Amino acid sequence: MNIRLTPLSEKLLQEQLAHGPYNTPEEVIERALETLAEISAPHFTLGPATKGREEAVADILELRKGVKLGGLKITDLIHEGHKY
Repeated sequence: MNIRLTPLSEKLLQEQLAHGPYNTPEEVIERALETLAEISAPHFTLGPATKGREEAVADILELRKGVKLGGLKITDLIHEGHKY
């Protein structure tokens, strides 16, 4: 496969070869493509919003049950703040 580079791309490639850890143009291109794949691959996708507000709040409250921070429940910390 032959690829024609723009002058800017050629300059970037030459800089990587001169100052980067790469020995060949193929290594630079391969790493660039790997990086592109890493940043463009979705880690997760959010589906369409199918829950209503009430359901979302109920889910959040359910998730927060029993959650502790340093051995203390979040609700205990909230109530501790009301003392002052």
